[in-house]
Amino acid sequence: MYYLYILECADGTLYTGITTDLARRIEEHNSSGKGAKYTRTRRPVKLCYSEVCEDRSSASRREHAIKKMSRTQKLRLIEESL
Repeated sequence: MYYLYILECADGTLYTGITTDLARRIEEHNSSGKGAKYTRTRRPVKLCYSEVCEDRSSASRREHAIKKMSRTQKLRLIEESL
């Protein structure tokens, strides 16, 4: 099982990624050198959206689709999930 997630960085930007362990990955983004290069300078990050995907392939396709969205569309997706 994979998770697709969207993080909000300290500077207000959004970061999208996939993982098999959501809690571990958020911790890495916030306090480890294993976090994405993008988020290392924008800490702390907070989880604002996640969804479960069947496998890596479907998670990657969904990640790609979300990364192509505008910021407004991403914020609408986040808002609709609340």
